[in-house]
Amino acid sequence: MLLLPRRKLRIETERLTLRQPAMSDFRDWSGLRAQSADFLMPWEPAWAADHLARKGFSNRVFWAQRSITNGSALPLFLTRRDDQTLLGAITLDHIRRGPAQAGTLGYWIGQPHARQGYMGEAIAGVVHYAFDRLDLSRIEAACLPENHASRGLLEKCGFKYEGVAQSYLQINGRWRTHVLYAALRPDRRGRTDVG
Repeated sequence: MLLLPRRKLRIETERLTLRQPAMSDFRDWSGLRAQSADFLMPWEPAWAADHLARKGFSNRVFWAQRSITNGSALPLFLTRRDDQTLLGAITLDHIRRGPAQAGTLGYWIGQPHARQGYMGEAIAGVVHYAFDRLDLSRIEAACLPENHASRGLLEKCGFKYEGVAQSYLQINGRWRTHVLYAALRPDRRGRTDVG
């Protein structure tokens, strides 16, 4: 298992800083999630009763720190560099080493910031970091078939459609079928002699 350095992880893109969450983000995060609830809930697992509570957020922050330190996930907040506004989050999770060298991508953006190119920029930054710095070979993502915005975003970011997973995740309280996408590291396609 690759252990990441204890320093704070930051990925810089043209307009964004992708960084691990901190306790000081609670008000911005809870406000953005509450403001965007109707926009996000159709695409996410059901929110727990305490989803927007400080205790739940602190658990997220501690999980993020642990996951980054032990190399199992990269949970990152998207902040706009020019004014430090929190826009959403992106997580490279379930990082698998050994023969797989893969991870699973998930993301959300607040409704006021949707369809402005921020998430595409964030995905490109995380995928580059995963291939270049983490030495992964495959990034997977899944979304609901009717989520045309997310499907279009993944395709625009170079992800290829791979198929359908029946009853893949519980979304908004029901087991839902998802479409599966993946991005492959170009210099490793089909090669088996790579470290």
